[in-house]
Amino acid sequence: MILFTLLALFFAAFALMRRLRPMIAIAGLTLFWLLSAGWLTAPLLAWAQAGVQPVAHATFSGRPAIILLGSGTEYDDNEHLIPKHDGFARIEKTADLYTICTRIASHCTVIVSGGNPQRHEAAEADVYLPWLLRKGVARPDIILENASRTTYENAKYVTPILAREHYDSLILVTSAHQMRRALLDFRRFDITPQPVVSNTRRAQTGVLPRYANLVNAEIAMHELIGIAQFHVYRAIGWF
Repeated sequence: MILFTLLALFFAAFALMRRLRPMIAIAGLTLFWLLSAGWLTAPLLAWAQAGVQPVAHATFSGRPAIILLGSGTEYDDNEHLIPKHDGFARIEKTADLYTICTRIASHCTVIVSGGNPQRHEAAEADVYLPWLLRKGVARPDIILENASRTTYENAKYVTPILAREHYDSLILVTSAHQMRRALLDFRRFDITPQPVVSNTRRAQTGVLPRYANLVNAEIAMHELIGIAQFHVYRAIGWF
């Protein structure tokens, strides 16, 4: 969406500023190449994924809760709705943490937070549920939060769930690129979980353009703009 907006702005500038068309065309093509070849995407990803020191080993004291943030859904070749790539990584990490938790604590809770911002046939939390069950997470230990559409709403809607029970330790599972913004949002509601990173994205630098680099650039810019938006909204009292 952000890259599409940039492209639309370049097209608009190209159409309206005839005298500057050569310069606009060169600037647009250069920007596209830097992003798609990874040279600009790499620092954007590094910036988005910096600023948080994830815990090497999560602490499961008393009654723990593991919070899994959704990462969207997509349709496979058979038109079945499944988690996206980052979603699978988060499910895998959550299941691993749950296994460790059950060896230490008497009761472990997994809270899956993710609504349906893409307007698919089911919410993220509902789509992720069967995959968690396949990984060995017991259904009675899973709580679904399927109303949130943004990272801020993840934190907002998980807060009352946490308030219903007493949890001694909280673990937040998400991808590296989302972790900084997620922690900002959860701390806004006085929740300070242990950050556990499920996966890290990397750009591939080279000469030829790669679609994966454009995807990573979109993700990085989305997170960086989201962080800036959080601070602006906090400053003006909206958050």
